[in-house]
Amino acid sequence: MQIELQQIYLLQTMDFKNKIVWITGASSGIGEALVYELNEAGAKLIVSSRRADALYNVKQKCKKNALDIHVLPLDLEQTETLFAKANDAWKIYGRIDILINAGGISQRSEVLDTLLAVEQKIMNINFWGTVSLSKALLPKMIVQGNGNLVILSSLVGKFGTQFRSTYSASKHALQGYFDSLRSEVFDKGISINIICPGFIKTNVTVNSVTASGDKYGKMDQNQEDGMSAQNCAIKILEAIDKNKEEVLIGGKETYGVYLKRMFPKYFSKMIRKRKVV
Repeated sequence: MQIELQQIYLLQTMDFKNKIVWITGASSGIGEALVYELNEAGAKLIVSSRRADALYNVKQKCKKNALDIHVLPLDLEQTETLFAKANDAWKIYGRIDILINAGGISQRSEVLDTLLAVEQKIMNINFWGTVSLSKALLPKMIVQGNGNLVILSSLVGKFGTQFRSTYSASKHALQGYFDSLRSEVFDKGISINIICPGFIKTNVTVNSVTASGDKYGKMDQNQEDGMSAQNCAIKILEAIDKNKEEVLIGGKETYGVYLKRMFPKYFSKMIRKRKVV
């Protein structure tokens, strides 16, 4: 019932109707949930991820006009292709109002065991993929006089935990990069919203990479007990609508950001003792 009321609020009070929104990571998890909510809100969408079949499956599940949803497969790891993909995306509607960088990959492995190639893969997808698409669109958004870059970071973009070293590093890097960019383009009509989810019930842990690059293949209990992807998507759209520079989304785990800030040594001890896998 709470989610239904939030959804009604979204449709009635937020201005996404006819907005051109490009979403990466749109075939699953938070990205997929954002597709459904924005379709209900009347946005015109470009949806991207690696697998075209999965994207078309998401498109078929949307309840409103299918002509307002365009599928554009891409691989964030192939950064050399992303400027061309951004040009292709722009040509679909002749503009893009909002880019939601929801694509990414997580990790479940210890530093000493993890292959450097695996760490590079995580950084290429999570950091360089997001940076490449955003940089490709940014000059066009400046010319059109407005634009939103939405960056899905994480609570571990604010602090590190076991088994997520490179994932955490990639999210820390996004925080620093886009905080800096915001200060450079604040007077050019560009908004940057950094979203920091905690435990959200998606397959992000199932699809995480291990030390050798293999698929983790298990659902973490914290993820299983976490906020629904739909509820998270609604909160993200509220943050975009209110143009919040940064928002923490989740349950009690969000308190960790403030604990680390005020009591860093205590927080470090707490994290070491807590089972976070």
